[in-house]
Amino acid sequence: MTKWVYSFGNGTAEGSAEMRNLLGGKGANLAEMSSIGLPVPPGFTITTEVCTYYYQHGECYPAELESEVAAALKAVEGIVGTTLGDPKNPLLVSVRSGARASMPGMMDTVLNLGLNDQTVEGLAEASGDPRFAYDSYRRFIQMYSDVVLGVDHHDFEDLLEIKKDLRGVTQDTELSADDLKELIGEYKTTVEDALGKPFPQDVQDQLWGAVGAVFSSWQTNRAVVYRKLHDIPDHWGTAVNVQAMVFGNMGEDCATGVAFTRDPSTGDNRFYGEYLVNAQGEDVVAGIRTPQNLTIVGKEMQHSTLPAMEEVMPEVFQQLDQVRGTLEKHYRDMQDIEFTVQKNKLFMLQTRSGKRTGKAAIKIACDMVDEGLIDKETAVSRIEPQSLDQILHPMLDPDAERQVIGTGLPASPGAASGQVVFNADDAEKRAQNGDRVMLVRIETSPEDIHGMHAAEGILTTRGGMTSHAAVVARGMGRPCVAGAGDISIDYKAGTFTVGGVTVKEGDWITIDGAAGQVMSGRVPTVQPELSGDFARIMEWADEIRDLGIRANAETPEDVRTARDFGAEGIGLARTEHMFFEGDRITAVREMILAETEEGRRTALDKILPMQKADFVELFSIMKGLPVTVRLLDPPLHEFLPREKAEFDEVAAAIGVSVEKVRRRAAQLHESNPMLGHRGCRLLNSYPEICEMQARAIFEAAIEAAEATGEPAQIEVMVPLVGIRKELDLLKDVIDRVAKQVGQEKGIEPVYTVGTMIELPRAALQAGTIAETAAFFSFGTNDLTQTTLGISRDDAGGFLGAYEKRGIIEQDPFQTLDVDGVGELISIAKERGRATRPDLKVGICGEHGGDPKSIDFCQSVGLNYVSCSPFRVPIARLAAAQAAIKHPRR
Repeated sequence: MTKWVYSFGNGTAEGSAEMRNLLGGKGANLAEMSSIGLPVPPGFTITTEVCTYYYQHGECYPAELESEVAAALKAVEGIVGTTLGDPKNPLLVSVRSGARASMPGMMDTVLNLGLNDQTVEGLAEASGDPRFAYDSYRRFIQMYSDVVLGVDHHDFEDLLEIKKDLRGVTQDTELSADDLKELIGEYKTTVEDALGKPFPQDVQDQLWGAVGAVFSSWQTNRAVVYRKLHDIPDHWGTAVNVQAMVFGNMGEDCATGVAFTRDPSTGDNRFYGEYLVNAQGEDVVAGIRTPQNLTIVGKEMQHSTLPAMEEVMPEVFQQLDQVRGTLEKHYRDMQDIEFTVQKNKLFMLQTRSGKRTGKAAIKIACDMVDEGLIDKETAVSRIEPQSLDQILHPMLDPDAERQVIGTGLPASPGAASGQVVFNADDAEKRAQNGDRVMLVRIETSPEDIHGMHAAEGILTTRGGMTSHAAVVARGMGRPCVAGAGDISIDYKAGTFTVGGVTVKEGDWITIDGAAGQVMSGRVPTVQPELSGDFARIMEWADEIRDLGIRANAETPEDVRTARDFGAEGIGLARTEHMFFEGDRITAVREMILAETEEGRRTALDKILPMQKADFVELFSIMKGLPVTVRLLDPPLHEFLPREKAEFDEVAAAIGVSVEKVRRRAAQLHESNPMLGHRGCRLLNSYPEICEMQARAIFEAAIEAAEATGEPAQIEVMVPLVGIRKELDLLKDVIDRVAKQVGQEKGIEPVYTVGTMIELPRAALQAGTIAETAAFFSFGTNDLTQTTLGISRDDAGGFLGAYEKRGIIEQDPFQTLDVDGVGELISIAKERGRATRPDLKVGICGEHGGDPKSIDFCQSVGLNYVSCSPFRVPIARLAAAQAAIKHPRR
């Protein structure tokens, strides 16, 4: 029989850390912390399988669930000595989500559940503190009404602010018990006015309402967007954790806080976090009160005048610091923890592997190897490959002028410039139009997730280092300055003001998330230093991986960047990209407009020295590393103009009539050019183009070898082959030109000829094609198009809906379709190597830089992947992780 509920507490647990798929990350770690003797309030976890069942059965629960929950609840009551709903001695519980993968702030939580008009009196009597009891009740009504009943939390916030204004106070803690009693009455009236029925008093109704709300929050828009951004499958579901409440809001000897066992921004080995005295956990991350630093060092680093926990509660702080060490040694990773102090007694409410920046992830991994906590393979496995994006791109130029207009907390490092927008929808819309935007908010909420992803960076006026904005920005790799309290935002006017400066929507600002600075205008950037710990991780990755890593590049700048980032060759040099500049495009158009072979050859003679010069530079930079040069691929119409004014300009430049240009453009027009007269089809129609390109390649290779002393490793790649004869004919042309160049120069060119596999027929006929081809490179962009029958230029209109409905798990143009395209790759590799055992096989589509796709390439035994230059380090790390997962040796 399926077990749906797992209990923990009192030093024992039915679950463990290894059961995160079933118990979710939070539930598994609560069980683990309880088992290793940490002070964890007792509770129970309703498994992720219940969530799956819930959605598969019309939002109904398994028949056994109610009795299992009742039994687990009774066990909690036995440990704590209180009972849910007891008017004299009530148990209060929290109800929280807990997915397998951390989704901070994305799903719902309810605290203080179990309070009603009777139990609040019992809590006041039992605690001896009526103010605490009524404060907890008003919090519960507000949170439960928002999360479960759907009453806007701003309605309650407005009533709270009015009450504080009437009493002439600024902090919630300054309201008396009588004030809170009055506020509770107003809250209940608000609920009844909104819903037409009173706030629920039955504690069992409250409990099951909260459980249902947590499961329902798995499908909220913010959670769906977060899962999509972080590749978390919809079918995983969330667990629900029900836990006895402990109270950080019972007085000055109580507190609550959030901490990281190391600095999540820099990776420094220092305790990092915030706390509030006489508060509950939501207060710390909501930004309503200014949180205080845990440590004296942290306080001094942020120039805070508020006392640190180390000063206010030194004994409890020492216990917390010991727990920090225990957790790091046990989990062998940096932890993100939540805690509450009730009457000077410490309780642990959560631990999980902490979100961290790419820079911090690298430092923490290297430091933990040096500390003997982990080995090199574990260090390499720990770092999210995509997180390297955060440190591969430019940073603010330290020598550039900066007009600093405001400061806040350095919540997520990196720097960015953007045009100010004040809401998430505008950020997303403008980013889709190609604008670079900066999202500026008083505070962010989970509903802002789409705008945060679209923005270059995030600036908030409220919130601390563990606020929603800070945590989500770090996870996304977006720079963030939080808690810039001197900035005043006027959403209605579309402006913010600071220090006498007014910034309007659309104005440019720059933020430095490492320094916490806000600057007007755009500040220049410089390339980051990629040495030290970064170099160590890359060195370890290179020792572990099997796959070669090449780059898709043809411009000198891109080729140099690729080499700087550790590319071991060029996997795709697109020769057509060299045709669009200056005089070249005129010569190319002259070739296209020529009506005879002789005319075409005359134009090609003009192109030859230009193309050759490009190849000389490319081969010289690569200094003997392999370079795969793809011959001309796009259809000829792409080189011709489309507008009337351009027809006139081209005709004048070439010296032909406008009518001839227009007529030739019409002749070359194709209904579906990506499946038309391009690649090897074009080269077989006009073999003189192939001759010119082959000559440019071989002459350049000889010159580059003479200049560098390193013979170029040339791989000539013929695109779009579907029939072996197409490749045979062009290889004959290439071999003939190579022989001619060898005779002319007195040096025989060294090269191989292969093809791009980008058509299903080519994959199926790979055994035959390999009789001619010395290598295969899978052009996965086109292979995905031709296999799925989907145009990547038009698919955006419906692929999102397909993902939402579960037809596909991810965009097949971003992550390889393993079942379809992947099977064709496997077939082609097997059939090709059956013919030619030493066949070199790689991929050069955009999937070459995608970690999941790289994992597949390792598993099926490819030789290399090729990706854009900035993704080379990502690919190196992902290839090492894939080798650990799928060892070949």
